[in-house]
Amino acid sequence: MRLKDKKAIVTGAGQGIGRSIALKMAQEGADVVIAERNADTGAQTAGEVEALGRKAMSIALDVADQKAVQTMVSQVLGAWNRIDILVNNAGFDRGATLLKVKEEDWDAVLSVHLKGTLNCILAVAPHMIENRYGKIVNISSIYGKSGGIAAISYSAAKAGILGLTKSVARELGRYQINVNVVVPGLTLTPTIAKMPEKYKNRILDHTPLGRIGQPEEVANVVAFLASDEASFMTGATVDVSGGSNM
Repeated sequence: MRLKDKKAIVTGAGQGIGRSIALKMAQEGADVVIAERNADTGAQTAGEVEALGRKAMSIALDVADQKAVQTMVSQVLGAWNRIDILVNNAGFDRGATLLKVKEEDWDAVLSVHLKGTLNCILAVAPHMIENRYGKIVNISSIYGKSGGIAAISYSAAKAGILGLTKSVARELGRYQINVNVVVPGLTLTPTIAKMPEKYKNRILDHTPLGRIGQPEEVANVVAFLASDEASFMTGATVDVSGGSNM
């Protein structure tokens, strides 16, 4: 097991890609904190982690709330004494075309994706620096590279995560902390399952592998980046998109 006895935090782990990442971490031997805004789905994922024989902690959390994030990290350190891995996955979208973007929607999306990612990094960084060890994996999107129609806020936030990852990797590398970003393409999450077929097909037309990805396929890459097998990777952008970003 590549992550045996490691302690991991996964945000937005109540469903979709985040849930799959949490379960993969457990399968690889890690104990997992499920940091999820929806307490019910978070508790459900925590139960699945425990069913795999690992410890789990479900914490209801809004990652855009810096104080709440700091409290969560303190709680985890108090219970488990260390944090080895942070996966910043929490996010959502309020789709709108350019001329219909509302200020409150823009602020909400960027607060969760971009500010939330920064909040979590700021909370764990002092501990990881002290230990001279840490794995941080951020989740972006193909829209962060290519942009998306009716996804103005989401695309901007995901692009911001790409730049944030590289800056943080440069600053934390001297402390042997690896910081990388995964860029999923169209992936079968509950949100994508509800997407009209015509929009899915439009994306698949530009996807060389010609299919939708599975959350587990993203989770496999995240687990690799969170392991010591990726010890000489930092500041890297890893596409898991079926080739749609070529």
